[in-house]
Amino acid sequence: MKAISFEAIYVLWLREVKAFVRARSRIIGNLVQPFFFMAILGIGFKSSMRFTPPGFERIDYLQFLVPGLVGMSILFSSMFAGLSILWDRQFGFLREIMVAPVSRLSLVLGRVAGGMTTTLLQALSILLVAHVFGFRIKGVAEFFFSLVLMILIGVGFVGMGVAFASKMEDMHGFQIVMNFIIMPIFFLSGALFPLEGLPSWLSFLMYLDPLTYGVDALRKVMLGISHFPVAVDLSILFSFCAVMLTLGSIFFSQCEV
Repeated sequence: MKAISFEAIYVLWLREVKAFVRARSRIIGNLVQPFFFMAILGIGFKSSMRFTPPGFERIDYLQFLVPGLVGMSILFSSMFAGLSILWDRQFGFLREIMVAPVSRLSLVLGRVAGGMTTTLLQALSILLVAHVFGFRIKGVAEFFFSLVLMILIGVGFVGMGVAFASKMEDMHGFQIVMNFIIMPIFFLSGALFPLEGLPSWLSFLMYLDPLTYGVDALRKVMLGISHFPVAVDLSILFSFCAVMLTLGSIFFSQCEV
């Protein structure tokens, strides 16, 4: 078994970051949707005295919404990071890196690191926009803890995207499948509404959603309120990351070019 090549990881990471920085439309597009969520849903419900999230009486809906939008941004950008594998397969770059004298694990880690970095940058841009709307994280320590949580969420879903992309060949089919998977994950995560007071069947589905625990942990760190203990959130996030990285590595090693 070949050793992990940190040089290969760095090269693939740098390639993903440069591609993201040069794609201004991608950056702007990632900001537009959360902006409208904050401007329409957040301010709309905040100004309405009829709506207060159950169990979250100490905060308004805009404060409640922001951690969910951060999770949404990470989910969307992470899963579609796998699309670069299909692009590389079509244009021949995937064949070039697959024959390189480095382990497949190094290639997967490089892609995951690049995808995680770009998703983290987009999540931070969401927080910057939220700051304009009056959202504030409690302190510096909480901010850095939030970064750790964002990284965990990003790594897990980038690994999932790599796993799916490694088993598919059609880019259009990949996007359809990702939309089919992403939307239930997002809506079942509690990003838009609290987990309290829901029907038992819906609560069961939400408990199966890994993003639920990521959003819940972000709310705990940013707002001081959560549905689960942080230890539960972290244990599930770490387990999710380990499983997705393992599956991504296995499927990518079997990827045909």
